[in-house]
Amino acid sequence: MERKKVVVGMSGGVDSSVAAWLLKEQGYDVIGVTMQIWQEEESVVQEENGGCCGLSAVDDARRVASQIGIPYYVMNFRSEFQKYVIDYFTDEYENGRTPNPCIACNRFVKWESLLKRSLDIGADYIATGHYARVEKLANGRYALRVSETARKDQTYALYNLTQEQLSHTLMPVGAYEKEEIRKIAEEIGLQVANKPDSQDICFVPDGDYASFIEKNKGKTFPKGNFVTSDGTVVGTHKGIIHYTVGQRKGLGLSQGHPVFVLEIRPETNEVVVGTGEESMTQIVKANHLNFMSVEDLKEPKRVWAKIRYNHKGAWCTVERTGTDEVTAIFEEPQRAVTPGQALVLYDGEYVLGGGTITGGKKL
Repeated sequence: MERKKVVVGMSGGVDSSVAAWLLKEQGYDVIGVTMQIWQEEESVVQEENGGCCGLSAVDDARRVASQIGIPYYVMNFRSEFQKYVIDYFTDEYENGRTPNPCIACNRFVKWESLLKRSLDIGADYIATGHYARVEKLANGRYALRVSETARKDQTYALYNLTQEQLSHTLMPVGAYEKEEIRKIAEEIGLQVANKPDSQDICFVPDGDYASFIEKNKGKTFPKGNFVTSDGTVVGTHKGIIHYTVGQRKGLGLSQGHPVFVLEIRPETNEVVVGTGEESMTQIVKANHLNFMSVEDLKEPKRVWAKIRYNHKGAWCTVERTGTDEVTAIFEEPQRAVTPGQALVLYDGEYVLGGGTITGGKKL
């Protein structure tokens, strides 16, 4: 029987390296690929921060591929990354929202673009080192199941994958604990066994989002007013791109109590601030929906939901409230519901679906 061919996206990290090895052990015909997405060849700062898309990533991935005996290539996805990730990232901040670039990168670059190119060269699947599991359910649909390592689970950032994409996806490390993956890497002698996980946003390695956005947009963002919910001016902000909903630190306001960003208003160049109590929300709306374990949401359903990547999750009842809208009513108030982030819904261990948060309000 002919072996199934799988293209593994290799970032040079331990997870994708072990993913490639596991698939080879399982009998697949494995090809390693690193996606070149960084915009400037000479961007050395990238390397110092352990980014997943720079030249050191290529060196590490090539070395691993050679070690485990699989062919290895670098594919150029710069234009796709610029369009779907960087432009989206900067546009969202300009419009007062807080983007999640990893979700966009997963959906449009790692899957849409890499999968298409992989299928074009005769592959049956693509695979990554994400901590998640792909399963075909009894209803015939593909869904993500949470990883064995709950604290490393990455299903939140993958909720937007389509049925077609999931049907051609393998995620072998989702069945393991992180410590087991490092142990496997050590046992087979991979140099990346103890390489630290990449942190933060790979294309802003110094964490200075505002400077990156201004450079990418070719303009500066003017100062404006901090205002309270009733319109009272309480200070001057540095420009709306410096802030996200829920932010408490770095505001430079002395109100005699903790102050949080409640809303960003690009049309008036105002940043609305208020108390911790004012930052709590129970009703959350989302659009740009993608359903996974079900084809659609036919009736209200009680689900576990996350409103940001590091949110521990909470119970809510979600229902359809528009052609491209769901409304979730949380049982307990949630802090800092942030437009632009994802609302991801879980039915037990499986991703039911999700969407982009448009706003929140009190009951």
